[in-house]
Amino acid sequence: MTARSFLNTQDKFVLAALVLIAVAVVVFNSLPEGHVLHLPTYSVTLFGKYLTFALLALSVDLVWGYLGILSLGHGAFFALGGYVMGMHLTREIGDRGVYANPVLPDFMVFLNWNELPWFWLGFDQFWFTVLMVVLVPGLAAFIFGWFAFRSRVTGVYLSIITQAFTYALMLAFFRNEMGFGGNNGLTDFKDVLGFSLRSDATRRGLFVASAVALFIAYVICRRIVTSRLGLVSIAIRDQEDRVRFLGHHVDYIKISLFAFSAVLAGIAGALYVPQVGIINPGEFSPLNSIEIVVWVAIGGRATLYGAVLGAIGVNYAKTWLTGAAPELWLFALGGIFLLVTLFFPKGVAGVSWPSKRTTR
Repeated sequence: MTARSFLNTQDKFVLAALVLIAVAVVVFNSLPEGHVLHLPTYSVTLFGKYLTFALLALSVDLVWGYLGILSLGHGAFFALGGYVMGMHLTREIGDRGVYANPVLPDFMVFLNWNELPWFWLGFDQFWFTVLMVVLVPGLAAFIFGWFAFRSRVTGVYLSIITQAFTYALMLAFFRNEMGFGGNNGLTDFKDVLGFSLRSDATRRGLFVASAVALFIAYVICRRIVTSRLGLVSIAIRDQEDRVRFLGHHVDYIKISLFAFSAVLAGIAGALYVPQVGIINPGEFSPLNSIEIVVWVAIGGRATLYGAVLGAIGVNYAKTWLTGAAPELWLFALGGIFLLVTLFFPKGVAGVSWPSKRTTR
């Protein structure tokens, strides 16, 4: 398959729409505040958050839609990436914190810590932080996958284990002695790379970074699923035992793609944190991971573009409904999920663009 042919019509439409939206948001936000087309900065931040959620949903669709691994713990990798970025932004505060300590974050001073823990070293450097954004979620997924997949754990049992994994991390990060801010988490960030997080230009830059990350990740994921590796992954999803009998290293394929999807989730979390200004153990909540799966199911799994549309659409609806009638949101989400499951099993993408893709 040539480099020109692995993107289908739907992919090109979604990527083109992403570029146009990114350009439009930046242009409209740059207009004077009194202009009729001016887009407020809080909307730019909101759209940037949607794009990080789309990247997160994309990572789940890669392993669930094409490999058959229903992960109910991908929120853990998202949170790990967020904490890595939060550690860097906290180190960047320096002596501008409440206690004016140039080395120790405020929560460590409050808890009477005398020195910076070893695992916080290096996070004052942005290049080291970027490296850790990739390594920490990827390594966590690799270790988890090494034991789970080599033990031949599949189906609902694997889903339960992934949920237990993220729940265990949530409980651990709630503890003050872990050194990650306890239940308050990390917040009160000032700047990134020397640019104030409160400025409009920085907000636009973070939005553009989220759009670029989603664009690149989407192209890479499409390249993977249309390659020989993608075909073998679909075969594993549908008939794992037969693939094993044909001599393929099923465990290694699962571990590799699971770790890669965790890296994408970690990058999404790292882009999310500076835009919302906080990261706390609540991001590890198993309910968050379940909600990610709902985004993918509503959008249409095993499509990639369905995951993107589902994440953006559901979160836009959540923003609107929680503002109008917050007590109705969970009922609305459950109703949408049931409606899609019963009448549109291929998701919104299956209704919009019928295709010959292979799904269960």
